[in-house]
Amino acid sequence: MTENPGALVEQAVERSLLLIESWLAWDGQPLTSDDGRIFTPHKAVRRIADHIVDHLAEVEALLAGVPTQPDEWLASALTNQADLATFTAEDVQEAQQRLRRLGRTFALRYAALDPAEWDKDRSPNWTLRQIAEHLTESEWYAEQVGDLRRAG
Repeated sequence: MTENPGALVEQAVERSLLLIESWLAWDGQPLTSDDGRIFTPHKAVRRIADHIVDHLAEVEALLAGVPTQPDEWLASALTNQADLATFTAEDVQEAQQRLRRLGRTFALRYAALDPAEWDKDRSPNWTLRQIAEHLTESEWYAEQVGDLRRAG
């Protein structure tokens, strides 16, 4: 397959943004995922961005031939005070800007590579294609808040 796998990240961002645009209707009550983690609109946006940044750092380390730096923060389990704030139109705009730039950066990084790099064995790590495919799962964070146009 010769289509840039980084484009999958951009597509996942756009699907997440469709949900994020509905979060102006959030009632301020945190939601609990099936695995017991607490989610709010701010936390979901933070987690999507962090997930992309974490894997972009992984890709850069793999390409540089250096060990990856593990995420020791475990931020997915943490819900901080800022996560509980009201979600406003400005927050939607910020999410659109931040997440679209991150998704685009991921796609551009992959576009700058020889496509042979996308599927190169990087054991024990994933291939670059597998990393991009994994990032489509970032939508899960947005799904924990859901489409609030349907609520109420």
